[in-house]
Amino acid sequence: MKFLKFIWFFIFLWTISAHATHNRAGEITYRQISELTYEITLVTYTYTPSAANETRDFLPIVWGDNTNQLIPRVHIDLLPDDYSRNIYRAEHTYPGPGIYTIVMEDPNRNDGVNNIPGSVNVVFSIATTLKIDASLGFNTTPVLLNPPLDKAIVGQTFIHNPGAYDAEGDSISYRLTICRQDYGQVIPGYTFPPASTAFYVDSIIGDLVWDAPTTVGVYNVAMLIEEWRNKVKIGVIIRDMQIEVSYGNDIKPEITPVADYCIEAGQSLGFLVEATDVDGDVIELSATGGPFETSPSATFSILSSISGFSTGQFDWQTECSNIRKSPYQAIFKAEELYRTIPLVDFESSQIWVVAPAPNLLQLSPTFNSIELDWSASICNTQVAFDIYRKISPSGWTPSNCELGIPSGIGFEKMASTLGNETHYVDANSGLGLQQGFEYCYRIVARYSDGAESYASNELCTQLELGNPLITKVSVDSTHQNQGEILVHWAQFKDFDTLVSPGPYHYLIYRSTGLVGSQLQLIDSTLSQVDTTFLDRQIDTKSQIYSYSIEMYSNSPTKRERLGNPQLASSHFLSAYTGDRKVHLSVQKNTPWVNDTMLVYRESNFASHFDSIGYTLNGTFVDSTVLVGQTYRYYYKSLGYYANSVLPYRLSNLSQQIEIIPLDSIAPCAPQITVQSNCDSYYNSIKWQVADSCKQDIFRYKVYYSSTLEGTLSPIWTSSSASDSIYEHFPNTSIAGCYWVSAVDSFGNESKLLTKTCVDYCTYYQLPNVFTPNGDGQNDLVIPSPYRFVEKVDMKIYNRWGNLVFQTNNPDIRWDGRYMENNKMLSPGVYYYVCDVYEYRLSGIEVRALSGFIQLADPGAALHE
Repeated sequence: MKFLKFIWFFIFLWTISAHATHNRAGEITYRQISELTYEITLVTYTYTPSAANETRDFLPIVWGDNTNQLIPRVHIDLLPDDYSRNIYRAEHTYPGPGIYTIVMEDPNRNDGVNNIPGSVNVVFSIATTLKIDASLGFNTTPVLLNPPLDKAIVGQTFIHNPGAYDAEGDSISYRLTICRQDYGQVIPGYTFPPASTAFYVDSIIGDLVWDAPTTVGVYNVAMLIEEWRNKVKIGVIIRDMQIEVSYGNDIKPEITPVADYCIEAGQSLGFLVEATDVDGDVIELSATGGPFETSPSATFSILSSISGFSTGQFDWQTECSNIRKSPYQAIFKAEELYRTIPLVDFESSQIWVVAPAPNLLQLSPTFNSIELDWSASICNTQVAFDIYRKISPSGWTPSNCELGIPSGIGFEKMASTLGNETHYVDANSGLGLQQGFEYCYRIVARYSDGAESYASNELCTQLELGNPLITKVSVDSTHQNQGEILVHWAQFKDFDTLVSPGPYHYLIYRSTGLVGSQLQLIDSTLSQVDTTFLDRQIDTKSQIYSYSIEMYSNSPTKRERLGNPQLASSHFLSAYTGDRKVHLSVQKNTPWVNDTMLVYRESNFASHFDSIGYTLNGTFVDSTVLVGQTYRYYYKSLGYYANSVLPYRLSNLSQQIEIIPLDSIAPCAPQITVQSNCDSYYNSIKWQVADSCKQDIFRYKVYYSSTLEGTLSPIWTSSSASDSIYEHFPNTSIAGCYWVSAVDSFGNESKLLTKTCVDYCTYYQLPNVFTPNGDGQNDLVIPSPYRFVEKVDMKIYNRWGNLVFQTNNPDIRWDGRYMENNKMLSPGVYYYVCDVYEYRLSGIEVRALSGFIQLADPGAALHE
């Protein structure tokens, strides 16, 4: 902070001595060199004849981490119309992760800027914000390829594009902002240029459109260029540009609108760009943007140029290295030649370079899983392959710019493989795939920045049916160790009895769990027609069992297994209670289709079960229960084998389950808003919940923390569920964070989803004049009424830079006397720098104030 004060005093003297009025436009960009070190490039556009140009070999930079530096000018370009492009560069290492705002300030702006009051006395300031976060990776700001100086004519639509290109493929958005002055603050009284129709920035392509200028003069505008990665804002550039408006009868050239394109990596893209000028002016067509910055194969060549017409050809032979999620922007500019005020037009083309599709080669089904094999495309730099599955063919063919798998066509992402792995076994996360469906698959390659390829071709298959066909795995008795499961299967006859003459028998295998991972032989039958088995003395209360049946032919010369065995599990019912309801679901792994499940319930051990409903997907919610009463449930599953393999329906029972309904689910979390009433020193907290949630709420609790990282503590509990507002009068700071919870009659409290914080009231303001003449009116320098200030660091200087007064007292109470000898100082203007230590969200924060105080003639002043 001390160095910043030095810079400001230096600027103060600079302004008085040099009367610098040369700054027109500029921006700050950066390049990350290492984890915490950045190279910053500051570019300013100045008036070449100004004497200030000769004295600007260094400019002050505030790094945003409480350090400052004078950085050197490393290059200067002399541009037409008496403009200079000055490049300053320096490296800086930050102390750690965080968000930092880099600010440059230089007096002053040029005189006569129409939309900046007293522009010649306003400091020129630009800023850039960077975010250091290891989880987001290295970052370099976009490069702005088009200079921020342009000319316009009254009544003619003006368009400018900064030509932002981000080498890392981060998303860029654009919006207008207010030009900055000292300390990076907005300029009071600034207005956007007047327009006959509209003045705006296209948030996506970055076109600044002024439709149309109405008044001759010079105007400065600022554009906020925001950089995004994974939906997180990682950087902001504030570009300040100047536009000179004149009268004229000329009509600007027009570029025929250019389309956006998707091009598969490895293929070439080419299209024409045409511009016309109704005045017959000679047109210069040019192109800038991402394709030219990233690839030497991107070219733009002029095919023809005559008065009033020009045609250019854009060509780009794309490569796999060009694949990225965000589009490349090619910007085309048509500019009149041989005009005192050359008018321009811009058009942009967004170009997506897309990875080719993988090739799905084959599907290999078993009775409960499907193996997938595919090959990668020529652009084999993906970080993963995403596997999508759908039941039944989609009939979908991707369009030219349709990447990945769109929602709404029935596919769901069910797995991913890493790197170059091109094989996967779909066993439904270990649960096994269900028989009776046609399973369809597509593959999408995914790249490091989240870019997706075109989807692969679609292949479909059904599971192998297997034999013998299991028809029943039904729980006959529910018990911890005396339970019983009845197993049936269909007699297997589909084999050549001459080759396998028998005799025949079945082997019965059992495993705990759904997928038969530990199958063990538990019994056998001695006849081909013996197809029933009752499994006794097992735990059917807490265990799922799966069964497999193998058929063997035991001829005197050969023993062989016939068919491919299936696997079928019991139906296992689960339940949980919450919000005075019982939620039921079933786990199963069967080779047949279960299309309906009947739900049965017994209340308070009434010794009989009643059917209370059915479910088609295995889940059921019983809302007709009483909290604290005991209920028992079981499912009866009805199903069939697809393709009419068996002519009859199948029926299986789950185990019985017992549960006592409770209310253990918290109510809906309220949505809150907080509004600070700065003048009255209180925060108004309001909340609301959906109508469907209100019946479960008994009261609300308000939580508060005075700092951003502080612990939220309860400060108020409502007496009614109808309350929806609370007014809080904090003691230490109007800044704070709030959370409102809802509580039901059982004491369940909603969870903290997000806290809402406010911190935009400031109370410390200083006067700009005082008259220490002893009349009791304005005798002292005293701030306006304030609150929430711990202390200040106030220093006041005379016009020669000598310190004449300092204090830590927030009341200041300077009476115009020199602190060394207590003598009254001469009337005049004094410069102050004041650090205000305020209670804010992050704790004590320092807010820097600076300005001038006029000591009016007290009537009896002594000379300094």
